[in-house]
Amino acid sequence: MMSRRFSSRFRQASLAVVAIALLVAASAHAADTSAARQLERFSTASGAPGDAERGRLFFTSRHGGEWSCASCHRDAPLTAGKHAKTGKTIDPIAPVANAAAFTDTARVDKWFRRNCKDVLGRECSAGEKADVLAYLLGLGR
Repeated sequence: MMSRRFSSRFRQASLAVVAIALLVAASAHAADTSAARQLERFSTASGAPGDAERGRLFFTSRHGGEWSCASCHRDAPLTAGKHAKTGKTIDPIAPVANAAAFTDTARVDKWFRRNCKDVLGRECSAGEKADVLAYLLGLGR
């Protein structure tokens, strides 16, 4: 009798742990925004709308350094890219080719911060982010 009760409680506890783990995993990649809303956010912060042509030039330029955004994300980022140093595959960054692109604010902020430091040696301004997003949102249309 005692072992059945323990077994039943153990099974219930195990199921609860699995359910919590699934919820945490699902929310870890949950979209909290859209690429268009990210563009609005950066345009508002910069005080000007993003400009797709400036974004294209920014994306493909080396800015005096070794890398550009296109070094890893390709000149036309509609297909998977490859990290210039590690060779790791990178999902397409254009929202038309990757519905999840720019849908998680924390990830957007993290990767803009990291990649801008690699390309520019500093963080990108809100205007630069708006321009790049305007360019990327215009691809494939």
